Amino acid sequence: MSDTPLRAPAEVKYAEELDWLESVDDAPKPFSWRLSPKMVRLFILGSERADGLDREIPQKWFGDRSFVERSIVTLASDRGLLLIGDPGTGKSWLAELLAAAICRNSTLVVQGTAGTTEDQITYSWNVAQVIAQGQSRDALIPSPIMTAMERGVIGRFEELTRATSDVQDALISILSEKYVSIPELDGDSGEATVFAQPGFSIIATANSRDRGVNDLSSALKRRFNFVRVPVVTNKRTEAEIVRFRTAELLRRHRIEVEVPPTLLDILLQSFADLRAVSANAASDDERLESALSTAEQIGVLEDAVLHSQFFGEKELGAHTLAGSLVGSLARRSPEDLAILNKFWHGVIEPRSEGEQGGPWRDFLDGGREAIATLS
Repeated sequence: MSDTPLRAPAEVKYAEELDWLESVDDAPKPFSWRLSPKMVRLFILGSERADGLDREIPQKWFGDRSFVERSIVTLASDRGLLLIGDPGTGKSWLAELLAAAICRNSTLVVQGTAGTTEDQITYSWNVAQVIAQGQSRDALIPSPIMTAMERGVIGRFEELTRATSDVQDALISILSEKYVSIPELDGDSGEATVFAQPGFSIIATANSRDRGVNDLSSALKRRFNFVRVPVVTNKRTEAEIVRFRTAELLRRHRIEVEVPPTLLDILLQSFADLRAVSANAASDDERLESALSTAEQIGVLEDAVLHSQFFGEKELGAHTLAGSLVGSLARRSPEDLAILNKFWHGVIEPRSEGEQGGPWRDFLDGGREAIATLS
């Protein structure tokens, strides 16, 4: 059995690169950080000739430099960092890269859901050990957040607004007081309180489309610095993100493939047109359920490449790409299928006409077949 994980965390994937950056980093570092703020930024955004390094550091997150810099400055203070934005804007990936660069551990994560409980951000008990020996620190099971506090590293909280108000309230004490009380233990033993060590902070993410699910209280908002991660609108930047992330995902299958620029343009243009259709829709019934995010484009492209590799002619074609797009976006039946069918007739069909329509014609046929199969 292979020892290689299906998805290695950033600190493992880029371990050699982080080791090298740490070896040449002589700038001041906050707390117990492994890299200085400038090197953290360089690790995430990539190096430039002006940095004067002996090797090139590739860019891993594509976005405005100011968002990364403000995130780093926040984590160097005593405030939490909340990355908020639409689905698929790279919030979680940015949080993982920040934690990997700062403390070489991005895996102390709590996933916010309606079922997340307070003990998942504080502590719970080993019931069998408590029955046998009573309550003690040895029988206590620390949460990822408490572990981050004890080690003085970064803890992460994904989808904060999906957690209930009780769970959110438990974070207020952690972020403001920087300790967790354990009332079940004897206060005189010195074990009844866990204090956060220097370097501890929390990176949380929140989906801006989840407003109204579990809104953050004013008290909790004051403990976070907000960094709003916008939707990528620059076509060139979006193409770089899709190409970079798809290539990374395909390496898990030992597949190295160059996506033809024409097909990448078709994918980007189709998503841009679908976003315009959704923006102009009069009601939710006329919008696709999909968020039409960059992350979903990556999923469509990965699916199409794998399909062509396993069942096609090895080389990705417009016909297969169209089938993957329809299959990924048609989540409601018949609503989404009706929207895609109208889009294919009103937008894709005109693009397929004329001398420049070659790949668009294959894309048109592939989409029609997929819609007919799902209808």
